[in-house]
Amino acid sequence: MDVDEICLKLRNLLEISVERNPAEGILLSGGLDTSIVATLASRLGELKAFTVAFEEAPSPDVEYARQMAERLGLEHTVHSLSMKELESELPTVIRVLKTFDPMEVRNSVVILVGLKAARKAGVKTVLTGDGADELFAGYSFLFNYSEEELERELRKIWENMRFSSIDLAVHLRMQVRLPYLDEDFQSFAKGIDPSLKVRRENGRPVGKWILRKAFEGILPHSIVWRVKTPIEQGSGTSHLPLLFDELISDEEFEEKKRKVLERDHVEIRDKEHLVYYEIYRSEIGVPSPENPEGKICPKCNSNVQEKATYCRVCGAYPI
Repeated sequence: MDVDEICLKLRNLLEISVERNPAEGILLSGGLDTSIVATLASRLGELKAFTVAFEEAPSPDVEYARQMAERLGLEHTVHSLSMKELESELPTVIRVLKTFDPMEVRNSVVILVGLKAARKAGVKTVLTGDGADELFAGYSFLFNYSEEELERELRKIWENMRFSSIDLAVHLRMQVRLPYLDEDFQSFAKGIDPSLKVRRENGRPVGKWILRKAFEGILPHSIVWRVKTPIEQGSGTSHLPLLFDELISDEEFEEKKRKVLERDHVEIRDKEHLVYYEIYRSEIGVPSPENPEGKICPKCNSNVQEKATYCRVCGAYPI
């Protein structure tokens, strides 16, 4: 198949997937993945969009999400997330996901708050863009691999895909629909040559190249070629490390870090990590392996999968 045929196939399969996954709402970041889903879903009926913006920092997602919502005529709610609300939601995120990995927590607290905003608006089924980055090499750390290396790394990712939106929605007694993970679409996407997933465009490497090309001319140029922005950056929660640095003195941090290592044998990396670990310890307990004979994270003593290089519990990498 040539590029045009692959693009057509991707559009057709994703349209079918969205039809198979009807929903009342969508968590809309204004990035490529959710904008594609919103475009297709809005053709099927009324759709409510929800975007979360952290009050303490710039939230670039808002501008792009508003652009898409206006273009598609969606009822759009931008939920302003205060530091107080964020802190109140941290225990739920950490308890449900069983993690104190800062990146996972920063991203997932936004998802939880977005789902709650949808539920408050009477929405029980919500679409997300989960899976596109994994299937189409959207992450920048994949950009410098050879085609053979990229294929190998993607297969590792596919074996370990996990999306916090699913567990958080179950906790809230809601349903999330993930069109990119539809079996037919996923199968076709995995079979696309890696050379069509990461390519140079306008002098820079771009992930999800073939998915972008498939919707070029359907979505605004600014959305199609928008640089991949993780949830934490798009919502503003990437500012949290700086806020926790200000809230906790260096002396307090060093003392608590030392005590955690001596008492629990857990290595704490920074002040944000400490805050999340203290919540984890209160909600779940001290990390320990369920299977002492299995592979164990050297930083927190939790079990990890045999081929894993990353610990889902504490975020240690590489292990």
